[in-house]
Amino acid sequence: MKKSIFAFAGLLLLLGTFLSTAVFAEDHTKAALEHASAAVDAGKAGKSETLVEHAKLAMEHTLAAAITAKSIPKGHLDAAAKELQDTIDHGNLGHADVATTHAEAAVEHIKAATSSK
Repeated sequence: MKKSIFAFAGLLLLLGTFLSTAVFAEDHTKAALEHASAAVDAGKAGKSETLVEHAKLAMEHTLAAAITAKSIPKGHLDAAAKELQDTIDHGNLGHADVATTHAEAAVEHIKAATSSK
């Protein structure tokens, strides 16, 4: 009887961990998409400084989501992180047009990560 209780408790703990991890990644992916999209909008308006601010926030959320992601979504989140780094680099140089192109690519990768779960 005790073994059954411990097995059941372990199963609940494992299930709870899995579900909370999925929710954690989903929240970060959603925030990453919002900030990456805001970076695109700022870039189209020629506002490099605002673009960089949003790209940095998108990068934080993308990396947090990538920690728990697996397989195809992880690949897309890793690619999005690279694009966001390029966005930040070009935005810091005042190249809003090039930075915007990278931010748009990041948005597409983040969207692909959410659709391939």
